[in-house]
Amino acid sequence: MNETAGFMAMKGAGYYSKATTGARDVINLATPLIIAAVDRMNLADDATRVRVADMGCADGGTSMGMWRKVLAHLRRKFPSRPIEIVYTDLPRNDFSQLFRTIHNQTDIESYQGELDEIYPYASGTSFHQKIFAAESVNLVFSATASHYISKVPCNISDHVHMVGASGAERRAYEAVGRDEWANLLTLRARELVPAGRLVFLNFGIDEKGRYLGHTGGVSMFDMFNRLWRELAAEGTITEAEYANTNFPQVYRTVEEFVAPLKDEASSAYRAGLRLEHVESRHLVCPYAKAFAEHKEATKFANEYIPTLRSWSEPTFAAGLSGARPAQERMRILDTFFTRYRDAVAAAPEGHGMDYIHVHLVCRKAPP
Repeated sequence: MNETAGFMAMKGAGYYSKATTGARDVINLATPLIIAAVDRMNLADDATRVRVADMGCADGGTSMGMWRKVLAHLRRKFPSRPIEIVYTDLPRNDFSQLFRTIHNQTDIESYQGELDEIYPYASGTSFHQKIFAAESVNLVFSATASHYISKVPCNISDHVHMVGASGAERRAYEAVGRDEWANLLTLRARELVPAGRLVFLNFGIDEKGRYLGHTGGVSMFDMFNRLWRELAAEGTITEAEYANTNFPQVYRTVEEFVAPLKDEASSAYRAGLRLEHVESRHLVCPYAKAFAEHKEATKFANEYIPTLRSWSEPTFAAGLSGARPAQERMRILDTFFTRYRDAVAAAPEGHGMDYIHVHLVCRKAPP
């Protein structure tokens, strides 16, 4: 199995937040859900610390608008309580850009300077491992991150993502996804204080079988696969490089998400984690939505492709041989994403990365 922590990171220097406006919109629209979960914790204004966590934070830009509102809500309700906010991601994450964003050194408005007694920290530990001491976190939040698995179980013979896999290969990914999701929930249950809340906005497969970029029209992951396959057929990349390109992701159904929360024998359930709310939401791709208004195919392609590249490039880069010089690898990636852009510009209808999320809210039951 290929470990993912060593290479996975969103594109840095603020690229991710600037390009992924859809992810930001998903989080902002879920803000009332998060505030309602905070209110149900029934915290007292007793001058003790409140700790919240943003897991899989990337550069922090997509969640900043939400945290400004949630932290302001906490500050109004509990003026005597200092608040720690801990951002977590993998070791290669651009934490420097994260702290520049927090400290108002980018064009994203931060809570820093708006609110008193807010203390930001960061952890470079994967959410597939322990991050916090037991019963030390009040609120755990994560968006568009828990579909990442810590290891790729096998190469997919004729695709780059598990949604295009079949047979034993598909089952291998689903098995890893099932085990790691159960473990992730158990870890978070351990870290939450009694009556603490977990709010996850998960990429998944909804009740209609839809998932990210696969909601009708051109299927995004199929398009990724076709263009990468073309580069292999031309000899631009080798067959081994094509085979080694596998997204370290598992998209789960609603039933798969809630299974450990309903099974009284599961470790997460025994650790006290209880399901409060689940729903699936569909957000139309903001770039496709804008294209429907302006009808400029080239403009759409130029705006749309960066959002795909912001999170998918590490996977395609990881598939390339380490023996290739860095400049050569970048030329291949530029060629790949340019071809996707040109395909969209030539025939824009049906393209778009609609978001499908499964929203979960859980509470930590008292012992």
